[in-house]
This record gives sequence, C-alpha cells and structure tokens, in this order.
Amino acid sequence: MAKLQPSRFTILVVDDEKNICRTLRMVLENQGYNVLEAQDVENAEKLLAANPVDLALLDIKLPGKSGLDLLEDLTKEYPDIPAIMISGHGTVADAVKATRLGAKNFLEKPLDRERVLLEVANVLEIKTLQEENMDFRREEEERFVIIGQSPAMQRLFSEIEKVAPTKGRVLITGESGTGKELVARSIHSKSPRSNGAFVKLNCAAIPTELIESELFGHERGAFSGAAGRKKGKFELADGGTLFLDEIGDMSLATQAKVLRVLQTGEFTRVGGERSLKADVRVIAATNKNLEDEIEQGRFREDLFFRLNVIPIKTPPLKTRKEDIPLLIEHFVGHFCRENNFRNKKVDPKVIERLQSYDWPGNVRELKNMIERLVIMSGPVITLADLPEPTARRRTGFSISDLNNSKLKDVREAVEKEYIKLKLEENNWNISKTADALGLERTNLHKKINQHGLKRPERT
Repeated sequence: MAKLQPSRFTILVVDDEKNICRTLRMVLENQGYNVLEAQDVENAEKLLAANPVDLALLDIKLPGKSGLDLLEDLTKEYPDIPAIMISGHGTVADAVKATRLGAKNFLEKPLDRERVLLEVANVLEIKTLQEENMDFRREEEERFVIIGQSPAMQRLFSEIEKVAPTKGRVLITGESGTGKELVARSIHSKSPRSNGAFVKLNCAAIPTELIESELFGHERGAFSGAAGRKKGKFELADGGTLFLDEIGDMSLATQAKVLRVLQTGEFTRVGGERSLKADVRVIAATNKNLEDEIEQGRFREDLFFRLNVIPIKTPPLKTRKEDIPLLIEHFVGHFCRENNFRNKKVDPKVIERLQSYDWPGNVRELKNMIERLVIMSGPVITLADLPEPTARRRTGFSISDLNNSKLKDVREAVEKEYIKLKLEENNWNISKTADALGLERTNLHKKINQHGLKRPERT
C-alpha cells in the first residue's frame, strides 16, 4: 500500500470539553488531517449526515446521549466509519461495551499526542487496506461478470446453476470471444470449490515441448533450463478448478497423459519418478468441433468422452443482439472508471448501429470497440466516432435468416439487400448506383419501388 496521505482523511472529534477538541484539532491538523468537531451527539449526527468522515474520535461522557450511544448509531448507520473511544473516567465495563459495539481502541485522558497519532494512523491504514481489498474484489467481479438477459443467456445461466454444485466435468464450446472463460469462472465461483484456486492454462499458447511441464511440473535438471523444481497446473489447482482453454490444440501425446490423470487422479512431474495426486475439477473449452477433430485423427475420442460429461455451448453475439445495449452500458462504465473519465453517454443511434452489426469477434470485439470509443470520443459517443465496418449498416441478413425460404424469396431478398447496399455506398445517387449495378436508371427506380426501399431521412 502507498504511504498514508493524511490530507485524504477527515476525522470527526466529539467531546464536550472545548479544550480537548481544540487540542485534538491542532494535533491532527498539524499532521495534515481534516478535522470536524462537535460537543454533543446531536451536532455530531448533523456533521456525519453532511460530510464524508473516515474516522471518529468519541468521548464516552457527553451531555444527553453518551458516546457509546453514538458509537452504536455509528455502527448501524455508518458501518464504514471506524471509531476510537476516549474517556477521562471510563470503566472496564465501558471499555468492554465499546469493544463489543465495534470500537477499534480505547484511549484514556490525559491523551498522549504520540499515542493518539499512532492509533489514528493504524486504524486508517487498516481501513485503507480493507477498502483496497474490496475495490480489488469488485474489479475482479466486474471483470468476470457475464452480461445478458436474452433467452439464450437465460438458458446459459440455468445450465451454470445446475452444473456448478456438482463434480461433473464440463466441456464449453463456442466461437472465439463468446466468454467461455467467464462461464468456467462462474461455474467455479458457484461450486463447493470456490475457496480453492482457479487455475487457467491456454493450451494453444504453450509450445508443445513445454506444455507437459506446465501441466505436471518438472524436477530440477529435467531439461535444459530447468534450474529448480516447478509445480504444474494440476498441483496448483489441487482442491480447486483447472481450466484447460483451447483443449483442441493440445498434442496427442499430451492428451494421453491428461487422460491418465483424469482416469487415476495421479501424475508425475517431468523428470520425476514419484507419483503425485491432485483433487482437481477439470473444465475444458474449445472453439473447434472436437468430433470433427476426432475424425481427422487430431483428438482422442476417449479423452473427449472424459471431458464432455456436461456440454455447455456459449451463444454467439449475433444470436442475442438484444443484449448489446446492456453490454455497451457495462463496458462504457467500466472503461470510464478505468481511465478516470466522467461516465459518457451513448447516442441511441450508436446503439442501433452496433446492434445491426454481426460481430464476428463476438463480445470480445464489442468490448475492444467500446474501449476505443470511450478513449477517443467526447462526452457523448456519436455515430461519427464509429470506425469501419460498424459505421456501415450491415446487409440485413445472413443465409441462416433465409432458412426454409423458397428459392424465389431468397433471390428477391438478396436482390433487395444488394441494391440497398449499393445505394448506401453511393449515398443514394441513382446514376452512380445504376452504373454500379449495370442497370438503366428507369429499371433501378422500378426495383427501388418494387422492394419498398426508401432513402433514410437526414439527421
């Protein structure tokens, strides 16, 4: 943690003796703290309601309500504000009650300057560490949250809820960028193993000659460069979850050894002789069709059956476009906070345009796009900020959209969308569009009327 910066903190001093308040104010302000003071509970509560306070120094004996009463209210209403109790004639019972109510310490009058400053610094340092830990957890949760309300995502959430509490191995399939790792992390976090480690290995990113060392570890001198013993991913994931990403890129030789671990729960470090055991739940993921890989002799069928106990498929973004506004809102907020920007607004036309794009890179592509827009735009993200190809509206459909259609209908749909595309490319200049299509102007006008095409209104 960075060195404590007193100027960041505001301390509330509550004591009915004005000299004590004045002395504490001088001592604390000389160190750079901001100080508020009150002589009774009523005024203290007004200051708490109107100001951000980081620490309270409370005298026990106050007119009307006591400092212990204020401490009890503080614990209920402002649980994030720690308190140090001070008293000139406190009893052991008072100290016990103060501690039970959550006081961080109990100081007796006459107050020692160095003791006061030490206790204040200690309490604020612990508070800062706790806040940093909470911020880190929030960032981690935000980083790995799965966003979506579409039927496809509701089915995915339901599958996660069902499989997470079990011991079943999971094979996650889906296109690149659809969030397979997020699904794996969600399964882990909702499982009885959530307190254990979540260990990830990208099988496509590790050279073939090193992947066994990554998985099983190695002994000193096992190969050139092995200067010491190293634990592998299976050991590191003991009691937790091992996520094998891009399992379809694993070599056949390594597949055989992974299969043995799944069958027996035992493995040996590279260069070692002793058999080791690890209690690991394996979740695998791939963007490949493993059944096709099996037919091509590139993936072991027996390993596939071991991994594919519970199959989960992540939906591509183009099949859940109703989730795009939610994703945009989430990513804009995330990147504004990350870059210390004020939260930016998004023109509704931008959302509409992004929903009309097919996102071949899925959520990962959308996330990268939003990061770029947040950094490069003004206070409002507008259509002018969109880069190609999202700046252009897509052709409107894919072949899958025309499934079960008659051939005549397909021809008409393709013709309509192609004419529309050329009109947009030529800014609805009829002569240029007719030349591009190899049509007479009169024929193009007929086609436009036939398909009900209309020039969009200028904005």
